[in-house]
Amino acid sequence: MKLRTIDSLDVAGKRVLMRVDFNVPLKEGRVTDDTRIRAALPTMVELLKRGARLVLCSHLGRPDGQVVDKLRLEPLVPVLRDALNSALALEHLAPLEVFLSPDVAGEGAQRTIAAAGNNIVLLENMRFEPGEEANDPDFCRQLAALADCYVSDAFGTVHRAHASTEGVAHLLPSAAGRLVEAEVSALSKVIDDPVRPLVIVMGGAKISGKLEVLESLIPLADSVCIGGAMANTFLAAQGHNTGNSLVEQSMFPEALRMLELAKEKDTALILPLDYRVGERFDNPESCELRPADGMQDGDVALDIGDATLEKYHEVIWEAQTVFWNGPMGVFEQERFATGTLGIARTLAAVSDRGAVTIVGGGESVAAVNRANVAGHLTHVSTGGGASLEFVAGDELPGLRVLLAD
Repeated sequence: MKLRTIDSLDVAGKRVLMRVDFNVPLKEGRVTDDTRIRAALPTMVELLKRGARLVLCSHLGRPDGQVVDKLRLEPLVPVLRDALNSALALEHLAPLEVFLSPDVAGEGAQRTIAAAGNNIVLLENMRFEPGEEANDPDFCRQLAALADCYVSDAFGTVHRAHASTEGVAHLLPSAAGRLVEAEVSALSKVIDDPVRPLVIVMGGAKISGKLEVLESLIPLADSVCIGGAMANTFLAAQGHNTGNSLVEQSMFPEALRMLELAKEKDTALILPLDYRVGERFDNPESCELRPADGMQDGDVALDIGDATLEKYHEVIWEAQTVFWNGPMGVFEQERFATGTLGIARTLAAVSDRGAVTIVGGGESVAAVNRANVAGHLTHVSTGGGASLEFVAGDELPGLRVLLAD
């Protein structure tokens, strides 16, 4: 996939509408993780060095077209300002202020842009405006009126045909930012002639949410390691007792079909050999190891076991390309974090010896950060659903509009 990049844009003295993904976690009105803000800095700094005047737009949460006070972007302003000015200082550039527009578009936003001069403008939460998610043509025109060109650097939203991710790109000279460019380049290594062996590690709660990507990746992969609650459904579909573990009974036929597909394509689809189990999901009282074929009626599988982790380690260690999406268990609880954190550390180890390692999905990224191994990996994707849809081969509207001629 070849995209138009910011190299193709003349931005000197121009207002650039830049779509960023500042959908960051907040607690009591404070940003608790600024990873997504920092991810936008390389493109911002490059555009500023080339003389651009930046107008940033993002969403936060799901206000459903209404103003929700707790989802205003005001708490992001000091975090963005400090992060940006630290990055500018490294380039020996003067600090800038960040102006928050109380309006998403229209005359109010235009007044803020005029008052800001060469400083940064951050428009209020895009999803306060009903026309955003509806990709309303009138709202697209209002956004386009704020700038001379458009840059998309919010990979986590490119699977959405919204006004600020797709519609406005038809109305202005447009290009992909460095983050989107890097995401596409990295994820393409999974699906476009990957260096083999290619190992897919897939976890999370439900097969239903990942069926399409499994169906696309099983024929491509040499091995697929399944963990998380979705593994329960595979085992239960084959007649194993999974106790009180989370299982999607409606997905039994699809689970069996995926097993048959793997057999047909000569792909090793590997399921857990053992589990760490507790008595209840919400507040586990115990943590015991149980073989996958020896689960008891009251057991709740909450993590892969030691034998499974060792098996997956052996498979991953032989890989030259690894794609991981989804945790192996309820890693938020320390006693059930061994499998997920172990996978993160294994990916770091194979990456250090030269393998291509790519992680996508919010929970997997959180695990990588918790294990403190992000710096060892080839690429940690900022897009959850977008990264999955990309590797599944779906056409993403926010990328389609940026395709090079």
